[in-house]
Formats: sequence, C-alpha cells, structure tokens
Amino acid sequence: MGDPIRLGIIICDRYRTCAGGKCLRALRDREGAFERYKGRDVELVGFATCNGCPGGNIEYVPQEMKNNGAEVVHLATGMVVGYPPCPRISYFSRFIREKYGMDVVVGTHPIPEKYFTTHTNLGSWDSALWKDLIAPTLTDEKTRLSYD
Repeated sequence: MGDPIRLGIIICDRYRTCAGGKCLRALRDREGAFERYKGRDVELVGFATCNGCPGGNIEYVPQEMKNNGAEVVHLATGMVVGYPPCPRISYFSRFIREKYGMDVVVGTHPIPEKYFTTHTNLGSWDSALWKDLIAPTLTDEKTRLSYD
C-alpha cells in the first residue's frame, strides 16, 4: 500500500463542539471526499477549527499540520452545508495551496440528505462554483440518508 497519506481536517468554527464522528466514519469507510483514498492507508495528523469568521486559523493551522506530515488539508463538509455555506472556502483553498504548497480538498463526509434537501430548495449550490465544490461529497441519496 505504500506510505500513508497524511492529512488534516479544518472544520467550521460554528461546529467547534463537533465530536468529528461523521468525518471519522467517512475516513474509515472511504466515503465522500475520502473516497479518493480507497485502497490507501491514511493517517489523520491534525484536526482544528477555522477559528471563526474570517478564518484566522487558516493562516497558521496548515503549517502545524504540515509539520506533522500532512500533505492534504480537507475543509470539512460543515463549511459546505452550514447556513449559510462558508463564503471564504474558495479563498481558503487558494491560500493554503499558495502559502503551504499543500493539496486542498473541499469536503470530508458525504452531505447528509437533510442538508442536501434544504440547500437545493434554497438554491445555495446552484452556481457552477458551488456545483464543483460539493461534487466530492454529493454521493447518492442512499449514502446521504445514512449520514442524516
């Protein structure tokens, strides 16, 4: 299997009390944005919040993760499904790539169906940009329901 992929997860601060269960389940089962690691060993080397709007930890946390071997930073699904979705997610992705030279993936666990339904009705993800951002975590209805 080769060397493990080492990654960090940054979550939205409004979910700072989250126990991480859905992210860890999806990582274990290689679902959602973690499907890309099917057949690979993965090591989670960091887990932090963005520290609230405007995302002050984005400036510093990736360096700590990189110091611990992270090659990839996942911006958690909570940044996509929150109300409203994080307006800075594209900037965060570009910044981490530019400043730290790390790969950035938007999403962790599959989008739960209840969020998919509400955001579809609200039109939150109607733009081409958002369609691209949610693609790694969209999955199928059965999987989304299992994450409700």
